[in-house]
Amino acid sequence: MNMHIADGAIDDTVARANVRRLAAAQALTGANAAVIFATGSIVGATLAPDISLATLPLSIFMLGLAAGTLPTGMISQAFGRRTAFIAGTGCGALCGVLAAVAILQGSFILFCVATFLGGLYGAVSQSYRFAATDSASAAYRPKAISWVMAGGVFAGVLGPQLVQWTMDIWPPYLFAVSFLVQTIVALVAMAVLAGVNAPKPAPAQMTGGRPLLEIVRKPRFIAAALCGAVSYTAMNFLMTSAPLAMKFCGLSLSDSNFGIQWHIVAMFGPSFFTGSLISRFGAAKVAVAGLILEAAAAVIGLSGITAMHFWAGLFVVGVGWNFSFVGASALIVETHRPQEGKKVQAFNDFIVFGLVAIGSFSSGQLLASYGWSMVNIVVFPAVALALVGLGIAALMQRRAVA
Repeated sequence: MNMHIADGAIDDTVARANVRRLAAAQALTGANAAVIFATGSIVGATLAPDISLATLPLSIFMLGLAAGTLPTGMISQAFGRRTAFIAGTGCGALCGVLAAVAILQGSFILFCVATFLGGLYGAVSQSYRFAATDSASAAYRPKAISWVMAGGVFAGVLGPQLVQWTMDIWPPYLFAVSFLVQTIVALVAMAVLAGVNAPKPAPAQMTGGRPLLEIVRKPRFIAAALCGAVSYTAMNFLMTSAPLAMKFCGLSLSDSNFGIQWHIVAMFGPSFFTGSLISRFGAAKVAVAGLILEAAAAVIGLSGITAMHFWAGLFVVGVGWNFSFVGASALIVETHRPQEGKKVQAFNDFIVFGLVAIGSFSSGQLLASYGWSMVNIVVFPAVALALVGLGIAALMQRRAVA
């Protein structure tokens, strides 16, 4: 163990090489997700038997995210992270093919199956940020997480542009070619991830450590998981509903694509310095700042329905999500020992995306029944709950130290 610590520089050499590949994969995977989020509610409104089901494909995507988290952890633990990565990109490629076929055949059910597979791909991609810390020193881990997520900046440019360039190529099948191109992007990601240095765990790494229940009952884990869940749910509420709300307000598809594009840039752009902020101020303070920004985005959403209001709200909630989610991820890494990592990380993501999926199912109903304002209003109590959780965990930790 002491040797491992002493060799931190060597470990970080491996970690930095992995970070470069994982950041590239994050960009490619994020582009796939961007295609789904930019088009899902619009395709859903076209194919669904009822307009209230328009956002269901995006909710199914989030359900796939939740459903894929624990299998991702088990596959990574048994066969190594690289095997999980390849399986995930395979689901992403199949998602694109099935979505295109669904649009051609006018099948709402098949489109939902496709987005579920896209969610499984997304579940695997959530482990990229934790995979970056496997061989990293303690000092480099927050930056490794942050740099991997910075790859999403490219996704914010590539994904919506893929939609913009391809959505009208095959009339009258809007977005069919966009999903076929998504398949190609997933296959490129598969090739990139095949080079990640993530061997099958040694037998000693697959045993030992504390029971999972003992770890997840700790206030620090509960607060970190709650923060991650709230930050992602609040962001997802606004991002999922915004394209359809913009359509209801008479804004164009180009306006919607532009808003999603800059939203995704805002989600991942701060990652170039979020790790440094965490190193300086601590993960909890950065997470709190992110939650406050998400609440500010909801205030912007309530203040008007022009294109600029939607764009500004999407941008601010993206930055808020980055700070709160990266901060929560860094807190999770602090709650477990190395041999406990994969099971704790997978369980955290299961909680996060399980709650996100549950919340996501109600976003379409809220928008259809109560309007865009109600979608923004529900952000406030969720953010308040997460802030209280972080505050209680910090207070208990101070008392334990004292």
